[in-house]
Amino acid sequence: MAEVLYVEPVIRFCAVISHNEQVRNEAIERIANRWGPISLQSEPLPFIAGGYYTQAMGGDLKKVLVAYGDPIDADTMADWKRWTNDLEIEFAKRFTFEERPLNLDPGYITQAKLVLATTKDRDHRVYLRDGIFGEITLTYTAKRWVHHRWTYPDYRTDDVAAFATDCRNRLRDHLRDSTGFRQRQ
Repeated sequence: MAEVLYVEPVIRFCAVISHNEQVRNEAIERIANRWGPISLQSEPLPFIAGGYYTQAMGGDLKKVLVAYGDPIDADTMADWKRWTNDLEIEFAKRFTFEERPLNLDPGYITQAKLVLATTKDRDHRVYLRDGIFGEITLTYTAKRWVHHRWTYPDYRTDDVAAFATDCRNRLRDHLRDSTGFRQRQ
């Protein structure tokens, strides 16, 4: 019989995408009010999506990666995505200068992977619940982040790898300082 092992906590983060700095900053703050204080935050990064979002969101999109709170169990990731979807709808009603003024992509980082939540089903995604899927977007292998054939262009950058590494290191520090570092239940 397989033994159930300790499941390590994760660093929860959200990619906050908009061309409007006020919208990004307000969304970052709203998420912090719900998920806990900001622990890591990237500078605004170019959002590379090949024009896919331009019609609904406008041009010159920027993405800010933000990690929130203390390490957490990953089992509620579907709830994170459902809530961020609701927040996007709320912002669309308030900021009517674009059809979609805000895009939020929640996920988590472990020692071995960066996982995104999504509503879109594809061959490389696993169903979680409530219409939400999980995708392993990056894998940490041989001391570096490796992308996959499905990894979005904006997640293939050195800036994202640096953010993921900072999150990974924060998690490793937490695990070393706790009683849960690579232990069995």
